[in-house]
Amino acid sequence: MASLYDIVKRPIITEATMANMDLKKYTFEVPKTAHKLVIKQAVEAAFEGVKVEKVNTVTVSPKAKRMGRYQGFKPGYKKAIVTLTADSKNIEVFGNDDAAE
Repeated sequence: MASLYDIVKRPIITEATMANMDLKKYTFEVPKTAHKLVIKQAVEAAFEGVKVEKVNTVTVSPKAKRMGRYQGFKPGYKKAIVTLTADSKNIEVFGNDDAAE
């Protein structure tokens, strides 16, 4: 398997995942071959001061897509819902807030 920094591909930003951030639950896209222990180690290594309590994984199946008379499939992926401990720091998904000023 790749290094721990290659495990967390990108955060998944939707309305539901933004609401879960208040509960210290963060959603990331991960490789299909990654398992829960490796995802936990990768998140703790990538984000400083973060302690992972639980990891849930969901494999999202490919969806059918049409463009006119042509049809195909959107790619499937695996997502990990990472729950942090109560005393853990929050993960800054959008970077530094001072840069917006």
